[in-house]
Amino acid sequence: MKNLFVSFVVLMIAWLLLNWTLDPINLLIGSGLSIALSFIFCSKCELFTSINLTPKAFLYTFLYLGVFLIELIKANIDVTKRVLSPSLPINPGIVKVKTRLKSKMARLILADSITLTPGTFTLQVEGDTFYIHWINVEHTDVETATKELVSKFEKYLEVLYD
Repeated sequence: MKNLFVSFVVLMIAWLLLNWTLDPINLLIGSGLSIALSFIFCSKCELFTSINLTPKAFLYTFLYLGVFLIELIKANIDVTKRVLSPSLPINPGIVKVKTRLKSKMARLILADSITLTPGTFTLQVEGDTFYIHWINVEHTDVETATKELVSKFEKYLEVLYD
């Protein structure tokens, strides 16, 4: 039931954002389509089973988005400086990091967050191990690289999913 509810909410929010109107007919059509699509595609899925639907998790969703946006801006500035000033060093390489996250959805969001941040790219996920291409490898040991790349996102995703 949680999967159906969460998928309905996500689809309805997407509908509202795409149509950008609160017209009653539009809301009725969006609700009907969201319910139908939720039943068709998510009646047996396990995508949202690990999500926590608590006020704390709701707050941490916004905190996570804030942290992600800050990291995104910092990474964009860093990559822009490296492009515009070729004298800045780059030391590209692949690092191995570990995560404490248990949920598949939390790991997926973590991998996507790392990939969406310029200068990093998630190459492979094997259980709790991520292999990440990093534009400027500062640390090769797993613990330090994990702290640098993963821990800032992980603490919020743990509250949301684990």
